[in-house]
Amino acid sequence: MKRLFFLLSVLQLLAAANAVYKQWIPNTNFETASNWDEGRVPCARDAVHFEKNKIISVFVRSPHALKDMYLPLNGELVLASGAGFAAFDGSWDPGCDSGVIVRFADAEHHAWFDPTLWQSVSPGGELEPTGRIFSVDEERVPCHYDDVIFQPETSFRVNVDSSQQVIHLRSISLMGQELSSPEAWAEYLRGSSAPLQFHGNGSIQLTGTGCPDKSGCVCGNTLDGDRICAALLGGSGRQCPVQPCQSPLKPHGHCCGICGVTISLDFTPDFDLQKYRDRLVQAFLSQPKYAGMQMAISKVHKAETFLEFIPQSSTPFIQIVLIDDEVGAQTGTTAEQLAADIMEDIEQHGEALGISSGKMEVATGSASNGQLGSRAASRTAAGIVMGLLFIFLLLGGIFFLYRRGKLRSLPRLPTLRVTRTWNRIEDPTPSEQASDKGFNNPMFYMEPPSADPGEKMTQETALKDHQVFYINPAYDASETEA
Repeated sequence: MKRLFFLLSVLQLLAAANAVYKQWIPNTNFETASNWDEGRVPCARDAVHFEKNKIISVFVRSPHALKDMYLPLNGELVLASGAGFAAFDGSWDPGCDSGVIVRFADAEHHAWFDPTLWQSVSPGGELEPTGRIFSVDEERVPCHYDDVIFQPETSFRVNVDSSQQVIHLRSISLMGQELSSPEAWAEYLRGSSAPLQFHGNGSIQLTGTGCPDKSGCVCGNTLDGDRICAALLGGSGRQCPVQPCQSPLKPHGHCCGICGVTISLDFTPDFDLQKYRDRLVQAFLSQPKYAGMQMAISKVHKAETFLEFIPQSSTPFIQIVLIDDEVGAQTGTTAEQLAADIMEDIEQHGEALGISSGKMEVATGSASNGQLGSRAASRTAAGIVMGLLFIFLLLGGIFFLYRRGKLRSLPRLPTLRVTRTWNRIEDPTPSEQASDKGFNNPMFYMEPPSADPGEKMTQETALKDHQVFYINPAYDASETEA
């Protein structure tokens, strides 16, 4: 029993060290019915038509008889053992009574950053069972330390357009062969098949190493977040679905708002992401009352701000997203209860788990709890108001001190000459245009009033008294004397 327990422990540690395997779903195989505009595989009486200007790689598993075939100018047919093509000999073919032109579908639109075209699999390529753990949208696409699998005996074409300079991966498996070093990948790119399979401005680079940090690694797809969301929503014109909660939460890396809970954890060097994920699954998600719960947990970056609206830098934290299967006013209430249990566990064991602090935000279908989801927005608005209030108070204080004579007046500046800009329908008269090209600033070179009419106060005397005087150009003294 001790040896068995030790073996299981070793296997668990190895599983934690392994990267996530993501498998590409679409293919360009000849025998895939969805690759043809007729929705079926071509039969003996059909004529197969490949667009001459379309670049394509097509894997053929079995022999086929065809009436005719039009091939592209730049492409390849990869034949499995025993596969091939023969001319139609006129014999009867069940289900192929009348022949038509069958066209190969366009594969150019299959994009790397489309989350719907990837699925998580085991290292052997088997589909992972749908369980309690899900990924935010940016992490459904291969992350920097993931292994990518293209199924054996399949052809494909994928658009790798990206906003990143390089798409980093741990390894790529093609036709059953795993490539995990930069040298092996560079050699593959020099072959004839690579340009037919990968197109776009993106550049893939293999590192051969998994995530080196036990606290987890940031996925690294943030720069392509807009591409991911556009692909997920089917175009820029489509909107996110309306949520039943009043103030849906927007998890980092997710395209649409959710009803439920987000928990943000600050961690220490002792934190282990895989161990903590296992703890949450075993201690909480396995309970019958949380049977309908789903959880996403990963390391993400949060932006640090000054006055909560001026970006400064970003720091990593652990994000937990909790979603339940409740409906109506109960939406998110089970997730809120689970979050409360997790926060209580952190209060008791956080130091031992390597968690220094945590906070949660809630959005449920009930009117009372729904407002909890808008705390971040309220704090942002409050930060803006406080920042503006601080600026106004500072300016007001400076003006008050100046009026009380606590601040020294500025030294005499050079004469400022202002040219007026007209913004009227009527043009000024020619005389006005010729004479009124500008005026002297009345703040300068003016003699301040003196107590003795016969005495002229010099500018040096005015500066010595720390006062500034000016003549109001709109004031006519003759009108007062009259």
